Amino acid sequence: MKLHTFPPAPNPRKLNTYLREKGIEIPTVWVNLLKGEHKTPEFLAMNPAGNLPVLELDDGTVLTESLAIIEYLEELHPDPPMIGTTALERAQTRRIERICEMGVLGRVARIVHNSNSPLPGVQGKTAIADHFREELEPVLARLDAEIGDRPFVAGDRPTIADCTLFGALEFGRFGGVEPGPQYANIHRWWADFAKRPSAEIAPPG
Repeated sequence: MKLHTFPPAPNPRKLNTYLREKGIEIPTVWVNLLKGEHKTPEFLAMNPAGNLPVLELDDGTVLTESLAIIEYLEELHPDPPMIGTTALERAQTRRIERICEMGVLGRVARIVHNSNSPLPGVQGKTAIADHFREELEPVLARLDAEIGDRPFVAGDRPTIADCTLFGALEFGRFGGVEPGPQYANIHRWWADFAKRPSAEIAPPG
């Protein structure tokens, strides 16, 4: 296997965190989004959508979308479990992960790219950024209440929900978008999770 990625970006960061939590090592190739390497003919031939991460299997099969890659790797490496061990645990973990992905990461990305995008040539629109800022607040409030005093987003051990939320918040911090101080549970979780070895970005290779 070979992983094409750029961990400073939110979805690759989510996968990077997952791999480090699991202890899975995959040879990596960094595709520098800031230099437009995801738009080269060679990369687009592998993934016409031009996004990251991409997992290239030994037989040439290509998997895209971070969550699909995580689900695939979870099937291959079930321990430690990062989605759950029972049907209900898996359903609850996926439910909370979707809140983190669609509710937080998706909105944070739209705010950043419409206000302070690191990608060359991206022309943002202030009105769009403002719209998603407004939409983000009730999601953060809901997630803050859901986390409560849990040590991790979905319970008493790390799951894919932690990986997604961490990737979202770290990208938001980079782009100048952070939860307000009223979201004390999110900030407490964030500070604690940032101390884990999985929070570090793995070097290419």
